[in-house]
This record gives sequence, C-alpha cells and structure tokens, in this order.
Amino acid sequence: MSTKKEPSIWQGFKAFLMRGNVVDLAVAVVIGAAFTNIVSSVVKGIINPLVGAIGTQNLDNYSSCLSSKCQGTQGIRLMWGSVLGATLTFLITATVVYFLMVLPMAKFLARQEARRKAREGTHEIIEVTELEVLKEIRDALVAQRGSGHDER
Repeated sequence: MSTKKEPSIWQGFKAFLMRGNVVDLAVAVVIGAAFTNIVSSVVKGIINPLVGAIGTQNLDNYSSCLSSKCQGTQGIRLMWGSVLGATLTFLITATVVYFLMVLPMAKFLARQEARRKAREGTHEIIEVTELEVLKEIRDALVAQRGSGHDER
C-alpha cells in the first residue's frame, strides 16, 4: 500500500476541462453555431434571391442532367446549385470572420506586442544606463583610491 495520495481520474478530468483552451474552444463552438445561423439566413434571404433572379430564388433547385432523361429518380443529376449556395455561405462566413474578428484581433495583438516591446526597450535602456553609471562610479572610486595612495 502506498502512502502517497494519487490524483483521481476525476481530478485529472476536472483539470483538463478547466484549462483555458478547452473553455475557449467551447465558447468558440457556441458562438460559431450562432454565427452560422446568421450567415445562413443572409445567404438564403438575400444572396440566393439575388443570384437566383434568373429563375428561382433557391439555388438548391439548379442542377444539370448528365443522362438523356432526368425525371424523378431517373438519370444522373448534378446538383451544382447546392454546391454554389454552400460555397457562397463559406465565402461570406470567411469574409465576415476575417474582417470582423481576425483582422481586428491581429491589430490589437500587434499593438499589445509593440507596447510590450516599448516597455522592455525602455527598461533595457534604464538598466544599461544604470550599469554605465555604476561603472563610472566604480572607476571614479578606483581613481580616487589610486590618487590617495600617491599622496601618502
């Protein structure tokens, strides 16, 4: 029997769940799901009618037939309209995420990094200046000691 208390599986699981990146990921999934609904609504309510103005307002209805007969379940039908709709949804989502989330966050992080470097740079200059001053004081004391020995 060991006297050392080993961490339980539940304690390890709790520690895993409480790590920052797991919580961040969970928040991102929830926000992403809500955001997907908004983008899908924009695509279905605005983009699809604009693109589909040539015939139908639903891009899912656009298709091409590869065989001579495409009625019902007969023939080979390529549903390119649904692919176009999904592509538009992806492009709109990527555009909005980039311009409203990624780009501002990148600018914010760059400013934070520049401020951090400026603070560190100022701190380094002070340290170098202090070191130089201490060297000058040491040299002056050594010179005084040296000149004091010559007078005696």
